[in-house]
Amino acid sequence: MTQIKIRNLTFKYPDSKSLVLDNINLDIKASSWTAIIGHNGSGKSTLARLIDGLLMPTSGLIEVDGMKVDENTLGIIHQQIGFVFQNPENQFVGATVADDVAFGLENRQISRLEMEDRINSALAMVGMTKYKNVEPINLSGGQKQRVALAGVLALMPKIIILDEATSMLDPRARQEILTLLKKLKKEYNLSIISITHDLNEIELADKIVVINDAKIAKQGSPAEILGDKELLLKIGVGIPASQQLQSLLVERGVTIPQKYLSLEELKNWLSQQLQ
Repeated sequence: MTQIKIRNLTFKYPDSKSLVLDNINLDIKASSWTAIIGHNGSGKSTLARLIDGLLMPTSGLIEVDGMKVDENTLGIIHQQIGFVFQNPENQFVGATVADDVAFGLENRQISRLEMEDRINSALAMVGMTKYKNVEPINLSGGQKQRVALAGVLALMPKIIILDEATSMLDPRARQEILTLLKKLKKEYNLSIISITHDLNEIELADKIVVINDAKIAKQGSPAEILGDKELLLKIGVGIPASQQLQSLLVERGVTIPQKYLSLEELKNWLSQQLQ
């Protein structure tokens, strides 16, 4: 089922002569993971903010669960969508982790009893329960991003938008957050939209949307997009390690399955061949 519908979307900043997005048409299914990729300045983050209603289109239509995103529906739309930004510190407003998670709930006037339950549940979901009374400034980068995610999860959204949310993390913390998101998506039927350059994050997607020169250059499955080396190099994403390894194996006469394999899938396949 289509959860987000975008039709003939155009956007231009007031002080700019050029379009940031030009005639974008896109459907995003419920409970799916969509990765939006492209070079810096291609319009990826602008599209994310338009979906969440943080910006309004110059022309065109965005619908979330059949509801048009405009000034009149923002309150309801923001209950459906949680937004996690690149720098988690920009989202911190509380003196403790619990206070920070509570902030959005207080804005919605959730009762104190329900608020406490939601805080505890959200912190448990991201593995941060024991840090409940810790000051956010004393957390690591990965822990801060977990708290930012908990603040979003406490609001019980149907959709989570990640705007380069793992880009400032070290490889280990990044992998922990991605593994957590994959688990939460499955357990709670969340829809995830990730704006990213990270190939590991891109590989988790059900669908990849490539934006280039203000337009959708291509959209499709990871196999279709990550197998297009020319396009990936053009937008500055790079070639996945699994693709590089597959190319080396083919050059050495190894017959590889005619489908995209992530690095983990390729390792498993190679292990089976050696048995």
